[in-house]
Amino acid sequence: MFGLPHPAGAAATPFSTSTSLFPLSPMDGLSRNITADLLAQLRQLLPDAFTEGRVDFDRLRAALGDADALAAPNHYELSWAGKADARREVQRQTTATLVPDRARSVDFDTTQHVFIEGENLEVLRVLQHAYHGQVKMIYIDPPYNTGNDSFVYPDDYTERKEEYLRRAGLTDDAGFLNKQDLWQKNSKESGRYHSAWLSMMWPRLYLSRNLLREDGVIFVSIDDNEVHNLRMLMNEVFGEENFIAQIVWKKRSTPPNDKIIGANHEYVLCFARNISTIKIFLKERSKEQIERYQNPDNHSKGSWAAGDLMANVKGGRYVASLNFAIVNPNTGQEHWPSSNGNWRFSKRKIEELIERNEIAWGEDGKGRPKLKRFLQDVKPGVTRPTIWDFVPLNTKGSAEMSELLGNMNIFDNPKPSGVISELVSLATEGDDLILDFFAGSGTTAQAVMELNQQDGGSRKFIVVQMPEVVEENTEAYRAGYRTIADITQARIRKAGEKIRAAGAGKLPLDGGPAALDLGFRAYRLEYSNFKPWRADVPDAATALRQLELFQEPLNDYSDAASAAMLAELLLKAGQPLDTPVVVRKIGDAPVHVVGAGGELWLALSAIDAAVVAACAAARPARLVVPGRLFGPTRPDEAINNARLTLHDAGVELQLI
Repeated sequence: MFGLPHPAGAAATPFSTSTSLFPLSPMDGLSRNITADLLAQLRQLLPDAFTEGRVDFDRLRAALGDADALAAPNHYELSWAGKADARREVQRQTTATLVPDRARSVDFDTTQHVFIEGENLEVLRVLQHAYHGQVKMIYIDPPYNTGNDSFVYPDDYTERKEEYLRRAGLTDDAGFLNKQDLWQKNSKESGRYHSAWLSMMWPRLYLSRNLLREDGVIFVSIDDNEVHNLRMLMNEVFGEENFIAQIVWKKRSTPPNDKIIGANHEYVLCFARNISTIKIFLKERSKEQIERYQNPDNHSKGSWAAGDLMANVKGGRYVASLNFAIVNPNTGQEHWPSSNGNWRFSKRKIEELIERNEIAWGEDGKGRPKLKRFLQDVKPGVTRPTIWDFVPLNTKGSAEMSELLGNMNIFDNPKPSGVISELVSLATEGDDLILDFFAGSGTTAQAVMELNQQDGGSRKFIVVQMPEVVEENTEAYRAGYRTIADITQARIRKAGEKIRAAGAGKLPLDGGPAALDLGFRAYRLEYSNFKPWRADVPDAATALRQLELFQEPLNDYSDAASAAMLAELLLKAGQPLDTPVVVRKIGDAPVHVVGAGGELWLALSAIDAAVVAACAAARPARLVVPGRLFGPTRPDEAINNARLTLHDAGVELQLI
């Protein structure tokens, strides 16, 4: 399933329009309204920038102290053909949903890992309600725009047939874009070569930023083709002040010989959601680094290494009071700082350190003073450098794929799981959530599970992969795989099996498989379970027929559709996909109780006075019910009676 538009002018309206004493909350079936969110935040910060409910941009500029903005409109920014359209993509909403696929899942009822098959921009829109501000780390390995990459562009899935035929003639029978035909190669001969790539990346990065926690971080793999543009693009989306590092990964032991200078590296750009709140973890010290600390004098504080007592006086920070002689108690010799320098500590502090035997005087006791840095006092790890030559080469990634799935040669240089594990360990701990919406071969999912096995964590992943068709003349096709998403799922499944086999016989506390989450919930991007309301009907008769159709707002009432509707309602109610759901039987009516505290009730197949009374007694925040369940006769009276009872208990009734 590729992008999932509703027809032009369409919107899902799952809620009944029955009149009532209390208005319904706006759970309208649409993805999160990014513009409304930004306006609400701006109104909170700068209420005086609004007049008659709209932004007064002159007032806004004045409030920001930009008095010369109108006089000097020119400013530095990254610009490309189609940037305005790319910005508009961010504002689009969707009525699409995610449909659970139990048959292709592993441990669906217990796992917290998620695999989503679908076009990633639409998936990011679908996730906005439930995962806004929930993701600790994002890693993506997007197309590098080498001239041979294929990616979805443009992202306008609502272009009408008559408009599109003049341009390409690639539409389906209903007059909408054929999503397979949008998966096109972006050739370097194209006049919009860089622009097409930037327009593809902009809305995805912007929407992904919304999903990051305040202390979250994003890593993006890239090479020399677009690293310059990506850095500027991320400066705009995340803020230049939130740049952390441009990591250089040595991916090959030798350079390729088909270039003037062969590149044996790639980059990983790293940005924070908010640099002031980011939480990054140190790298565990190696055995060699720990062995630098010794305890030749049997000091009570344990092993130590000698460190410099001199302060850095660059930039004119010389302090006269810290320039004095330190006397070696063994020889009586005076030692002074180097020219125009000073010691790190005051004279009194130095004397205390000498008294506590925390100054070293060389192996023979006659050398210059050094500070004893004790292992117990230093940071629990080391800061990572920007040059990564300590992680696996890309040949390891190909070997991992071959080990799990055989030699299919479907991916060019897949990332080794060790590279992604290093990023995950740098940015996450405990049960943090990791998102990868260019999942490709599934390396991120494998890396998360393996790292959890190594350090006892319970990190969770969401990985997204578009079902790009596998060509028939490939080993992957002959092995039974029809899409890249099929391969991604198979790799995750095989990686879990490998970890489970490696832990066989071990106790859970020792990293045995019972202690690990090695499954995943599979979902597919699909159309909404609710009928779309067409706002562009041509006449009153058609509008009347549409109203009659909307007496039954659902497309399907089968058991499979009920499971899909449950997933859709959870997402659009802001509940993550792994939210616990318990089915409680009240009389003959099954009720889905959502969340550990039962904050949301869903009565999807029956409603009666007993359900309303039980709900009022339990006091969840909301009860969601299909309006048709209140019956064909006098439904407004039944709805208002239920709403009054629930309102008195502080429960909100929502109709679908």
